[in-house]
Amino acid sequence: MKLISIKRETISEERFTPKMGLLSTKVTYIKKQFLSIPFKTLHKYRETYYGKIKDCEDCVLAR
Repeated sequence: MKLISIKRETISEERFTPKMGLLSTKVTYIKKQFLSIPFKTLHKYRETYYGKIKDCEDCVLAR
């Protein structure tokens, strides 16, 4: 049994970018887990409409 594992999860979220406005996109989270309990997000990224992979630091969450 592994104590520490890494899991990738994709969630659909709404994001806001200044150029495109409100954007509904799939965001992939890579999380570190201890005994199946997530405790740290290592990286999160999203795929654009054109197929590019972008880091989620360039857009803010919509409210």
